[in-house]
Amino acid sequence: MAMWEWKLSLFSVLLFVLLVGALARVQKDETTLNLSAAEEELQSSPTSTMAEKLEGLNEHAVDDPEEVARMVEMATRNSTERRKLGFFSCGTGNPIDDCWRCDANWQRNRKRLADCGIGFGRNAIGGRDGRYYVVTDPGDDDPVNPRPGTLRHAVIQDEPLWIVFKRDMVITLKQELIMNSFKTIDGRGVNVHIANGACITIQFITNVIIHGLHIHDCKPTGNAMVRSSPSHYGWRTMADGDGVSIFGSSHIWVDHNSLANCADGLVDAVMGSTAITISNNYFTHHNEVMLLGHSDSYVRDKQMQVTIAYNHFGEGLIQRMPRCRHGYFHVVNNDYTHWEMYAIGGSAEPTINSQGNRYLAPVNPFAKEVTKRVDTAEGQWKSWNWRSEGDLMLNGAYFTHLELELQPAMPEHQALEPSLPPWLEPLLLVLVPSVVVGAAQC
Repeated sequence: MAMWEWKLSLFSVLLFVLLVGALARVQKDETTLNLSAAEEELQSSPTSTMAEKLEGLNEHAVDDPEEVARMVEMATRNSTERRKLGFFSCGTGNPIDDCWRCDANWQRNRKRLADCGIGFGRNAIGGRDGRYYVVTDPGDDDPVNPRPGTLRHAVIQDEPLWIVFKRDMVITLKQELIMNSFKTIDGRGVNVHIANGACITIQFITNVIIHGLHIHDCKPTGNAMVRSSPSHYGWRTMADGDGVSIFGSSHIWVDHNSLANCADGLVDAVMGSTAITISNNYFTHHNEVMLLGHSDSYVRDKQMQVTIAYNHFGEGLIQRMPRCRHGYFHVVNNDYTHWEMYAIGGSAEPTINSQGNRYLAPVNPFAKEVTKRVDTAEGQWKSWNWRSEGDLMLNGAYFTHLELELQPAMPEHQALEPSLPPWLEPLLLVLVPSVVVGAAQC
């Protein structure tokens, strides 16, 4: 073969390879997900696929959020009454814990937890209807092709899964842990840390329960390919470094986790997310703890409904416990022992219903106020519905509230009876007076 013919053949082969590579690149680009581009599309194109996903979240928001708040109050009251039985009951007064901890064989009945939720996220079933998946490997070497047995391999599956852990482990994620719908991550019985790397992203999905994890020291990651399902992986831009990021999702329950010291928020919910309960968590050592709402101009967040219950906001916290925009937020039975700027803040006229919380103000005389209207003139926020009922204010704490006219309180003759039968309480007072009286004083 002549030299020029050989060169022509080589050139043809190289040209063919380049064309095939370019076509493959175009096809891959069509499947990638760029978060910034997604947000721009949502804002500019109301008929886009992602906009339709967010519009569909409207069906998960309840018509009467006050009714859900009353349901939480009723569950708490019933659980508290059971606690008065002393050693006749394992009740603690916490309706979530009393629902499953009273079962001595809870480890064999883990999925009962899915029936224990309260508040707006009470219908989150997670992986209740699926099989158990046991995480045996703390590694995260390849976010595109995760190994079976890793947490990433578990959460991306299309089927419902109840995910548990074989042993104690520290999981350092290379990239965001992008979850799929109908998953429970259940860390009960072991000591599992998600730390020193990326953390958890819940995006455009539904029915997730995250329980019993230590989530801390989360870092910004991104500009990388990450798998989100068995059939899809895509390009991720830089993530903020939230502990738990909830984006355009519904029926989410974050319960009994410890969260601390992340690059951005500990729990953030944005872009029309709704039907969320954040409960029994232990928050420490962080600045901007919890953001609920994308921006003041993002009106889809008016459907956001979040219950924040039985959490401890503790040492080293500064602000945003939470910071709300639009929507309805029921802040109930939480323990606030530390803040440096404020505890609860908001803008864009959110409804904040604060009930039965303990607010211990800091020593700083200029930071005693629980609430903060962020970048809003008094003439605007005076019409907002922020109210405090049964809150315990300590060390000079005070809650600035103006309550709009709501439905009248339930008449006394219609009040819900305690769960203790009326004929049983006098009998117990006779048989074991010290136990019953002592329990009532707890």
